[in-house]
Amino acid sequence: MENLEDLQARYSALKGLNLKLNIERGQPGDDNFDLSNQLLTIVTENDIITESGFDIRNYPGGVLGLPEARELFAPLLGAKPQETLVGNNASLLILSKVLMWAMLRGLAASSAPWGKEDKPKMIVTVPGYDRHFTLLHEIGFEMIQVRMTKEGPDMDEVEKAAADPAVKGILFVPTYSNPTGDTVSDETVDRLASMKTGAADFTIFADDAYVVHHLTDNPRRPKSLLRACEAAGNPNRVYVFSSTSKTTFAGGGLGFMATSETNLAYIAKLFGSMFIGPGKTEQLRHVKFLSSYPAGIAGLMKEHARLLRPKFEATLEILEKELGGTGLAYWSKPEGGYFISLDTAKPVAKRAVALCKEAGVAVTPAGATYPFGKDPADTNIRISPTRPPVAELEKAIEVLAVSIKLASAEHDRK
Repeated sequence: MENLEDLQARYSALKGLNLKLNIERGQPGDDNFDLSNQLLTIVTENDIITESGFDIRNYPGGVLGLPEARELFAPLLGAKPQETLVGNNASLLILSKVLMWAMLRGLAASSAPWGKEDKPKMIVTVPGYDRHFTLLHEIGFEMIQVRMTKEGPDMDEVEKAAADPAVKGILFVPTYSNPTGDTVSDETVDRLASMKTGAADFTIFADDAYVVHHLTDNPRRPKSLLRACEAAGNPNRVYVFSSTSKTTFAGGGLGFMATSETNLAYIAKLFGSMFIGPGKTEQLRHVKFLSSYPAGIAGLMKEHARLLRPKFEATLEILEKELGGTGLAYWSKPEGGYFISLDTAKPVAKRAVALCKEAGVAVTPAGATYPFGKDPADTNIRISPTRPPVAELEKAIEVLAVSIKLASAEHDRK
């Protein structure tokens, strides 16, 4: 194993390269975006009236989205078209609206608005998605942290927390979780669907952002949360969200949601007080493009995987070369999604990320995968390998690995 002086010399040499590299956020590469460039021209003046009879230039259509779009995206969420809403832009936006209305009015099964609680609580998984934490805090939820495991949320912890009537739900990423890449097991789905809860209106908010983002040819698809809740006698317990943000254009696509028909009728009425309906032109654009793509959405996602897989492979190869067998760090090996989660063996994540920054490599801030940016162990680092070209990515991961080794050696020298 390299000693402190050797690591300092190696780090200084990397720093002297004056790098400007970024593996901070999970953005697609330009080659990923190029796959969907046909979106820009696929709708013309000949497409004004949809097959379902709506004029895409006019107001009518309702808040649920075009029937064609609901038909297209429902299967991705394990839902029926009549259980599905297709909206604008991003799943996080739709999720935000549901949570805000829950606070103001309650949900379909609520006896009172959640905001009337002294401090409503929401279970979150850690490490997890920083935007979820920010959203929940700003809306007014107290967050109850449970561990994300290889099977999904730690269900012993979830069931214990959910016994509290002030705990109104759980928010997590069920497929290829951000950042660990873990996917819920069928057993976890069944336990979530059937568990006893202190709050009668306890709700599962499943942000299935990476549900189609596979890196393997034979991905495992967990049981539908909607169907499991229905079978358990709790049909109104779950809302599932997703989007096309990394399927087509980031920030320029569609968000969609599935829930029970009872929930959908309730929340759609409230949504209808906020806006007349989503952009039908964008919805038609996606329906035409994704329906005509060879093998449909699955075909497009295989092309994405072809471009992304070498980046994940390069990242894992360098981590193994630099850190494998050292006992200094451990990392996930995801079968899909957009991230790799790395844990240092010693409390040096912040120091390692700071060293990366000094060497010209931007990494997600240490602690970002925990509420309020506070990782109590100071060990977790989220790696986002998807945006840079492979050559740049390889150098960025080398800097990260050397920074972890240097930070660990410094820690031992104290």
